Amino acid sequence: MMVTGALVLGAAGLVAAQESSPRYGLALIAGQAYDPDRFGLVILQGNVQLPYDQVFWHDAPDSLFFKGEFNLGVTTDGRDRVLAAVNIMAVKYFDTFSSSSWQPYLEGGIGVVYTDFRVKGQGLRFNFNPQIGVGIAFRPAHGREISVGLRLHHLSNADLHRDNRGINSLLMVAGVRF
Repeated sequence: MMVTGALVLGAAGLVAAQESSPRYGLALIAGQAYDPDRFGLVILQGNVQLPYDQVFWHDAPDSLFFKGEFNLGVTTDGRDRVLAAVNIMAVKYFDTFSSSSWQPYLEGGIGVVYTDFRVKGQGLRFNFNPQIGVGIAFRPAHGREISVGLRLHHLSNADLHRDNRGINSLLMVAGVRF
């Protein structure tokens, strides 16, 4: 999983190097699963963001970006369980309701995740994790971009196993972009 994540993020960086430099970031993600069990999650994320048209080679609005993410996380309920995930996301920034120092965004995508834990009725440790989020990017005149947001996160095996009980979570995201 870690090798796949490195290859995805590295390939995205090589594509971007042809036309402009990628924007790298780090984020801390924390929240709680609310269905079917309640348990906390803390995730460290590395990401790379590129203009969407540099990845998919077709016209796209300047405010649309592709983001590749690599996540490593732990549960915070005393079970000391880990997860590793690789995600691809589309990020749309909105000029409406924005200012020169902040801009709202909407993001959505999917990834693959490995967990060393399962809830009752969840058949596999390898799962998919579609997610959607909303947030605000703060861009000070001098300094790094800082973003805060919320994500709805789902984890299930997409019926690859007869037991496919999913896990749903609400996560807060705080990040910085270089």
